[in-house]
Amino acid sequence: MRLYAAAMTQYQVVTGTETVLRDGTIKLHGPEGFEGMRRAGRLAAEILDALVPMVQPGVSTQELDDVVRQMTLDGGAVPATLGYRGYTHSCCISINHVVCHGIPSDKVLKDGDIVNIDVTPLLDGWHGDTSRMYLVGDVPLKAKRLVDVTHECLMLGIEAASRPGARLGDIGAAIQTYAEAHRYGVVREFCGHGLGRLFHDAPEVVHAGRAGTGPELKPGMFFTIEPMINLGKAGVKVLEDGWTAVTRDRSLSAQFEHSIGITETGVEIFTKSPTGLDKPPY
Repeated sequence: MRLYAAAMTQYQVVTGTETVLRDGTIKLHGPEGFEGMRRAGRLAAEILDALVPMVQPGVSTQELDDVVRQMTLDGGAVPATLGYRGYTHSCCISINHVVCHGIPSDKVLKDGDIVNIDVTPLLDGWHGDTSRMYLVGDVPLKAKRLVDVTHECLMLGIEAASRPGARLGDIGAAIQTYAEAHRYGVVREFCGHGLGRLFHDAPEVVHAGRAGTGPELKPGMFFTIEPMINLGKAGVKVLEDGWTAVTRDRSLSAQFEHSIGITETGVEIFTKSPTGLDKPPY
């Protein structure tokens, strides 16, 4: 979840009882960080798992947001989005041509919709950020294919990050190459990001790029990979509410997101579903 993170200039952020310096450098975390991210990531994944039977025609996005908030609180966490830069909800829910940051409301889901739900519980000072696509009722084949390819893009990005000597640009290159081979557009205006004690931190993880470029990935780095893939062109615009981003050509858009940590041997996915519900059909 990007939610218009500020530029990575140096300033301090208070999180829980700590003050964390955001100075634009890519932080390297130790065992405590990995354990904290595992707990936060698992809670995030469990919340998305629990929503699977609830995402049905006739259900409002506000009802789903209420479930996210209660499950987050019941898990001993708080929704990181609640109150973030004035945002008043516990998750983002983006339907059909909404690329990201869709605001929950009394709008009800309809048969054939595709929906992204993006959650970030803040548990014991650590952020578990993840999103997943859901299919509502009988979804057209072209929409299902977009969802499948978008998940494949995420996993190819993670695979690129896991290779010895990988660089940040390898992630975007892998995603862009695969998406564009299917004639889909790759959104550039929004990207993945570092996280941990901070909701948004360095590095910015762009989902298009050139292999072999950017910082080398080192053990202890935490960041999200969250490709947004459009059925049509890549262009997006933000609506007057200041949050909701939509495709300029009104084509469908899909997104998946995991929070990961770079290890000595590859990658650890903190937000993987404990029940195998990482992608539809569920």
